[in-house]
Amino acid sequence: MNTSITVRDIDPRDKSWLRREARRIGVSMEELVRRLIREKRTKTEQRSKPSEAFARHFGEDHGIELPPPIRRSVKPLSFLLAEEE
Repeated sequence: MNTSITVRDIDPRDKSWLRREARRIGVSMEELVRRLIREKRTKTEQRSKPSEAFARHFGEDHGIELPPPIRRSVKPLSFLLAEEE
């Protein structure tokens, strides 16, 4: 797999940081960017879904028992005038 990407208009301070970090750990800037992308992707994929977080905080072990809903019968509305009924 030979995929390329070109990033333009990088802040010079960011480029300097990338160069220093790559040199510090002994890899190329290109390899450092690959690692940073992979790390970010892995963290994002491991993030729990909203439904999972909801279940963790409000699931069966943390909830309360609610009474069943009360059903009331409702008289249907009539739009007829009183004299027409």
